[in-house]
Amino acid sequence: MGSSAGEVIGVSDGEGDCAEWVFPAAPDAVRTARSLVRRTLGEWRLDSVGDIAALLVSELVTNALRHATGPIGVRLVRGPAGAAGALLVEVSDPLPDPPRERVARPDDEDGRGLQLVASAARRWGTRPGEAGKTVWFELALPR
Repeated sequence: MGSSAGEVIGVSDGEGDCAEWVFPAAPDAVRTARSLVRRTLGEWRLDSVGDIAALLVSELVTNALRHATGPIGVRLVRGPAGAAGALLVEVSDPLPDPPRERVARPDDEDGRGLQLVASAARRWGTRPGEAGKTVWFELALPR
């Protein structure tokens, strides 16, 4: 049986402007991450970016699950320093290799995640971590 939302590890639900979760590398991680992102953004009164944030998190967690076997981290930060009016979203996994953006052909079933992030986010990128990497994106918040 797959893991359930009850197995989310290391939950540090946001005090104020940051929320962070760590998920086991299991298929339910995508659904659980999506619902936690939506719920948190609703609590922060940021429903206007809830759908796109949940969609992009789904794509990045799916990518991480496809390649990683270790825990996957998701972090939301509202209005990071120097980027007022932005939501920063980070998805971390234990694999050091940066994701490769590729052009998906019309009949491909995958390969569109990073294209989607690149087209929907204000900015996005990837950076190495102590163990693995983080893919991040920024969404502009309504004033």
